[in-house]
Amino acid sequence: MKIGLKWIVSFSVITLVAIGGLFWNPAADITDTGAFLSEDKIVGADVAWILAAAGLVLLMTPGLSFFYGGMVGKKNVISTMLQSFIALGVISMVWVVVGFSLSFGESLGITIAGKHYGIIGNPLSYPFFSGVGNLPHKLMAPTIPFILFALFQMKFAVITPAIITGSFAERVRFISYLLFIVLFSIFIYTPLCHMVWYPEGLLNKYFGVKDFAGGTVVHMSAGFAALAGAWVVGNRKNPHHEPSNIPYVLLGTGMLWFGWFGFNAGSALSASASAATAFGTTTIASASAMMTWIFFDRINGRSVSALGACIGAVVGLVAITPGCGFVSIQESLFIGFITAIVSNVMVNWKGLKKIDDTLDVFACHGVGGIMGMILTAVFAHGENASLLHGGVDVFLHHMAALVLVSVFTFFGSFILYKLTDSIITLRVSEESENKGLDLSQHEESFS
Repeated sequence: MKIGLKWIVSFSVITLVAIGGLFWNPAADITDTGAFLSEDKIVGADVAWILAAAGLVLLMTPGLSFFYGGMVGKKNVISTMLQSFIALGVISMVWVVVGFSLSFGESLGITIAGKHYGIIGNPLSYPFFSGVGNLPHKLMAPTIPFILFALFQMKFAVITPAIITGSFAERVRFISYLLFIVLFSIFIYTPLCHMVWYPEGLLNKYFGVKDFAGGTVVHMSAGFAALAGAWVVGNRKNPHHEPSNIPYVLLGTGMLWFGWFGFNAGSALSASASAATAFGTTTIASASAMMTWIFFDRINGRSVSALGACIGAVVGLVAITPGCGFVSIQESLFIGFITAIVSNVMVNWKGLKKIDDTLDVFACHGVGGIMGMILTAVFAHGENASLLHGGVDVFLHHMAALVLVSVFTFFGSFILYKLTDSIITLRVSEESENKGLDLSQHEESFS
């Protein structure tokens, strides 16, 4: 089998990264900058819960691979599942080398009226996890080791590009996909993560965006990147296919739902009342969305299907993510209900169908994230009250941030797809597409 230059270059990059960390000068590590607390401030219960939560979030990526893999045609099951699963390897390495620094390193940004607003972290803050140790960080994680915080956040960075894969399933070259997710993680995910979750981030400090667990950072960014990807890559030659394995979809949904408790409740970063609230709102919103989806399908003349129930459940999970720690159980019930209707309408909208988003990633994750951001600004309790609690400014700031994030993630991703395509062609040949990506890209088959 002929080995192309692109594979040799890719292997060389991985080799340099793997060896590079060994030669990183420990003297250059950040030691005591005043940002860390003493080890006796660590709370054992918080450590235990976040360790468990990190494991749960990791489980979501294999869950997503089953969820997507069962939906595509039989010729593309393995390739689709691998595109999700491989993110565990690629993005974990990117995160250690530079991703964590760009997301949570010393803030680089703009100054307005004497106040600093961060746009991205300093890449030299924690390269190769230098300075990421066992002491808790004063602002970001005051009761758990900083390294645990970094590893927990890594799982969010992993699943975000994996979500995008459903939009261009069945027609993208694997090596091109690997390049794109590296670029996406560095140029889209990390600045957005910094702006929303870093204490001095622009969207956090200036706009006051409430995103408890990633509705903006994860789902909106993935949804708009998915829309851009489907547009750039183009429609499939044969867009009609039968899902290959509905039991896979059910299994994947169960794994996602289970893992989502770590995703949402773990984002409290403590074993606390806030975590308990997020745990409860997460499952109720998903239950509400699942039931709404299947009944809404039936009212519109469509069958009650296992596939519909699974999609509805995931839409509810997406919608509650930004507000899970800020809203009540009763409000989460409504959030799941109304988002399922809006997302269902978008999935079946003929106008959106003109763009071949294979697994309706934008209609589910993008729209779910948008609805979650809006409804969080309507219902959220606590500091910086939401619309129903007199916080008109918070609502308006959320709407402004929504537009900013949408434009940044869509057009930023569009540019990265074009850049990727100019380096390594994104789309497989028509012959490879007809043959199926399992065989043409990986010489494996699903039976």
